[in-house]
Amino acid sequence: MFLPKYPDVPTPPPAHTHTPADPAPARRSLPSISIDQKTVAAVLVGGVVLTALLAAVAVTAISVAVAAVVLRSMLRDQHRR
Repeated sequence: MFLPKYPDVPTPPPAHTHTPADPAPARRSLPSISIDQKTVAAVLVGGVVLTALLAAVAVTAISVAVAAVVLRSMLRDQHRR
């Protein structure tokens, strides 16, 4: 009842007749990049400087936040008196 019905004679698969519309573009090699020690040193120094600036901004922001909390607390105490 639920058995599949197979064809008596197997038919061959159709031949592939698709041809690409555009040929593949020619691959180009990337230009060679020569990295010397000065470039590496400049990148490292730049990274260190940027990291130091980021740390300075973070420390400044934290200190300003702490100062604001302290001032707010002092002003609140003065208003209660």
